[in-house]
Amino acid sequence: MKKTIFLFLFAVTALSLQALAGGYEIKVNVKGLSDSTCQLAYYFGDKQYIKDSAKADAKGNLIFKGQEDLPGGIYMIVLPGKKYFEMIVDKEQHFSLESDAADLVTNMKVKGSKDNEIFYDYLRWISIRGKQVEELKKELDANKSNPAKSKDIKDKQAAIDAEVKQYKNDIIAKHPAMLLSAIFKASTEPDVPEPPKNADGSIDSLFRYRYFRAHYFDNLNMKDDRLLRTPVFAPKIKQYVERIIPQHPDSICVGAQKMIDLTDEKSDIFKYLVFYITNTYEKSNIMGMDAVFVCMAEQYYLSGKAFWIDSAQTEKIRERVNALKPCLLGKQAYNMRMYKTDFQQISLNEVKNKYTIIYFWDPSCGHCQKVTPKLSEFYKTNKEKFDVEVFGVYIETDTTEWFKYIKEKELTWLNVADLTLKTNFRAYYDIYSTPVIYVLDRNKKIIAKRIDVENLVDFLTNYSKQNP
Repeated sequence: MKKTIFLFLFAVTALSLQALAGGYEIKVNVKGLSDSTCQLAYYFGDKQYIKDSAKADAKGNLIFKGQEDLPGGIYMIVLPGKKYFEMIVDKEQHFSLESDAADLVTNMKVKGSKDNEIFYDYLRWISIRGKQVEELKKELDANKSNPAKSKDIKDKQAAIDAEVKQYKNDIIAKHPAMLLSAIFKASTEPDVPEPPKNADGSIDSLFRYRYFRAHYFDNLNMKDDRLLRTPVFAPKIKQYVERIIPQHPDSICVGAQKMIDLTDEKSDIFKYLVFYITNTYEKSNIMGMDAVFVCMAEQYYLSGKAFWIDSAQTEKIRERVNALKPCLLGKQAYNMRMYKTDFQQISLNEVKNKYTIIYFWDPSCGHCQKVTPKLSEFYKTNKEKFDVEVFGVYIETDTTEWFKYIKEKELTWLNVADLTLKTNFRAYYDIYSTPVIYVLDRNKKIIAKRIDVENLVDFLTNYSKQNP
């Protein structure tokens, strides 16, 4: 009896010491692996990063070890030849994994991690169901002309789907705090009810969409930083931003802020989302989406909420915001007063055409030499059709080259230049390279920017139809 008690106390003490030790220690043995360097990697958003590396001995043994705890998430052991297997790292950070390179999942044995025991039980179980589904798909393809048989196969597919759903729900119910449960929940789309009927018997066609958007995050815990280090988080965010939110700058700004409000302001998810949205739309090639960058920068970076950047970075962002704000789509174009080739002055607002194209260019610019003839041809062909004038802004002050190029290329539009350097047009139109094209409506509001010459006809045609 004493010996049993002693062994029990020894085991409890060993476990307690292991818990107090801190850091991580993951022992791995892979049959078929020998004298090879492997990596410990992890998910973060839509990318994977290397955390640690270790070299296997002749028997396939290796140890990943560190003094600080690993943040919770899905990690990978990456083997030579691009093979890898995943594991859960959360509260349990001292455990061992043993498998065979021939079939890493099926042969996996786990010691010291209940999370990974449950995880690998699931992986083995879902692998079998996946094979069953594949066979049913093949069978369905072979019986497309047989309605009765097709229905029977679809019923079997539905039964497997229900079985998978129940399996996941059982894990969620038994282990609500487990990362795997959070992943299962995050992967679950909201159940959309049938739309209610209006008094006249009609059905709101947008009900399902609005409900789905309003409940999109019901199952995704935006305060659980562990999810950021799993492969399910980034695709969910990308789908929400690019497909669920209406693709208009104002809608994206509002939707992004509602999403970010679900997080803790000092969390990794908060930091990731703010950076992801801001960075995505600062670099966007979609016209007008720079407005999203501006609103995100003002809301989070310039307000001091972006705790991870220093004052120098803040000032760079402020400079970029100040450069973009005057020339966002929908803004009133800055009224430049410039000199024509006869040295008489004219202002942008004096142009009374239905549309005005501002063309910032330089005859010595290689790209301008390709674009300018194309714009000239567009102008000659479509001036009357669209009632359009080109306000061609030469960005330098040496008139010799300017005059020569205008004459050689027969540029008949309104050629102007800031010969006394008083308009500061670069600051108002974000001109840091050439050529740049803006399109204004009759009221001199910006309706297009940085648009290619090749797209002008289609743009003006569509815009004219929508704004007769």
